[in-house]
Amino acid sequence: MDKIAVLIPCYNESQTVAKVVSDWQAALPEATVYVYDNNSSDGTDEIARAAGAVVRYEYQQGKGNVIRRMFREIDAECYLMVDGDDTYPADRAREMADLVLTRQSDMVVGDRLSSTYFTENKRPFHNFGNSIVRFGINTLFHSKIRDVMTGCRAFSFEFVKTFPVLSAGFEIETEMTIHALDKNMKIDHVVIPYRDRPDGSQSKLNTVRDGFKVIGTVFRLHRNYKPASFFGIISTLLLLLAGGFFVPVLVDYLNTGLVLRFPTLIVCGFTAIAALLSFFAGLQLQNAVQKNKQDFELERMKVNRCYRKLLQEREKV
Repeated sequence: MDKIAVLIPCYNESQTVAKVVSDWQAALPEATVYVYDNNSSDGTDEIARAAGAVVRYEYQQGKGNVIRRMFREIDAECYLMVDGDDTYPADRAREMADLVLTRQSDMVVGDRLSSTYFTENKRPFHNFGNSIVRFGINTLFHSKIRDVMTGCRAFSFEFVKTFPVLSAGFEIETEMTIHALDKNMKIDHVVIPYRDRPDGSQSKLNTVRDGFKVIGTVFRLHRNYKPASFFGIISTLLLLLAGGFFVPVLVDYLNTGLVLRFPTLIVCGFTAIAALLSFFAGLQLQNAVQKNKQDFELERMKVNRCYRKLLQEREKV
């Protein structure tokens, strides 16, 4: 079991991976640096190995798939995850690790948006997308997360071993954030500098395609984690719709004593029924979510016992 594991998912990062490995080794000399190569065709794996990293492979394409493999295979007291594109300096690595090791943080968010991100990042739609996703999550989950999609984070053993990775691509950061919020894990923030990719290094993130995936993930996880809120919103919208169309029918009835728009009245009735069904479906699903949270806390206790056992075995060695 490692004291600190630095996890670097890579796909065609030959231009920058050696510098990233050396910078994080210098910042955390006691850490083991792992580079997981995701079908690179430019020799990223050999360059990383020559720089001193432990190189492993994930052949299923996608950042989420790489992180699933990392979390499954590596045991450590503290995990730091960073991209291999040299956009995250290692200046705050020690501070982030100490929050996990000494302050019991489950997830430390490397906050780019409060430092240099908006001036360094030359892709305006990325800037806009980050702001929209942050606003959406903080609104839906009543949180104060400063940077939802940062690729620089630190994690505890308990977070890594209880986080079910479902996303395959870049929406994985959003999934991590919402999971930590929903499970009431301890989240801290460290403001980190951000620098844009060097010339010649290409981003693997497609602004439109991956942006829609991230937004879809936010709504999917809102439905899964907070069904009472999700279906309550749908129920409210349906009730407003039914009420809006019912008003003219009611006005006609009050003026003439006759129902002149029977089709409209029937549609209003069915819409109101759908609203009630949505409301009670949300309540029922919320009970299931509550049971899942209780089961999750029991699972955390098991993982904590496993963690302590691994620590004892390391101390014996």
